[in-house]
Amino acid sequence: MSSPKNSIKVAVLPGDGIGREVMPACLELIDAAVKLAGAPPVTFDTHQAGAQHYAETGEALPASALEACRTADAILFGAMGWPDIRFPDGTEIIPQLDLRMEFGLFAGVRPIRWFPGLPKVLSDPRAEGIDFVLIREQTEGLFYARGRGEIRDDQEAYDTMQITRAGTERVTEFAFRLAAERKRRGKPGTVTCVDKANVFASMAFFRKIYDEIADRHPEINRDYAYVDALALNMVKKPWTLDVLVTENMFGDILSDLAAGLIGGMGMAPSADIGENHGLFQPAHGTAPDIAGKGIANPSAMFLSGAMMLDWLAVRHGEQNLAEAARLIEAAVEHTLSTGRAIPMEYGGKANCAEMTRSVISSLGAVQKEVA
Repeated sequence: MSSPKNSIKVAVLPGDGIGREVMPACLELIDAAVKLAGAPPVTFDTHQAGAQHYAETGEALPASALEACRTADAILFGAMGWPDIRFPDGTEIIPQLDLRMEFGLFAGVRPIRWFPGLPKVLSDPRAEGIDFVLIREQTEGLFYARGRGEIRDDQEAYDTMQITRAGTERVTEFAFRLAAERKRRGKPGTVTCVDKANVFASMAFFRKIYDEIADRHPEINRDYAYVDALALNMVKKPWTLDVLVTENMFGDILSDLAAGLIGGMGMAPSADIGENHGLFQPAHGTAPDIAGKGIANPSAMFLSGAMMLDWLAVRHGEQNLAEAARLIEAAVEHTLSTGRAIPMEYGGKANCAEMTRSVISSLGAVQKEVA
């Protein structure tokens, strides 16, 4: 943990599409919550990057943006990518993966929580208790093959999965520590290893290392699930889940399924955490179909901002930043549960600006509840 700071510097990359719409809304909310909580001021250093920037300049991730991310206390990311803008080789422009590898952001953190006022995707009333976290290893697994795949004689294609001891140890340790934090807040205190250890040697190795880490945390329950069975149970009884840890590709797929349980990507925040850097972004994409219309749901961006403040609070010993995070979460819940504003995504009438105004105006209403 670093020493307390007089101010916090955040590198901001709005990106493409609706990223450019939800980001200003999030910055306005963070500023209001930080001031209300009496936390150190947060300054925002905004840089352009992404597919649309590449189309305009020929650069997807300028060196100045990369350096700003390297020296900032945290990175706040909108969304990047655009269907019709690609590199000459036809591949997608996704600087978020470059940042992930550049800064060793090994833990993809996807909290999945149902908020009152959201659609009830599952009919079982217990689904209102959905509150779990998926931890996705992000630097290896099947994604290790990115740029390394091989096609032989136009007859065979190979992509190699990489599972290392170091990579698995650090992401599993991260999951157990998170489960311990959640247990202190009344959660079950269980880490489920999600793999396919019955088929692949790499996954059996992943599980072996999981067990070694679990032995160091006897106060936390250990659990196992094959990825296909977990996908079934995530739909049948997601309220029983606590913390899940899994390989990169499995996590990529399961995180989208999980978001569907709470209404969709508009309520799905995420964090990419490394040893020295943290990047925070909504799980949704750039949404070209609605970009520029001002109707995007900013809630996932808001909740990602709250995750950032929580992470900064721990790193810098600033409890007021954590209070600002609680204010944001409570204000989002208050807005949805009271029906003050329901995003168009969920059949309501609130556009991005109206959701932002409602959540900011709710900060004062929830301050006593958070304190």
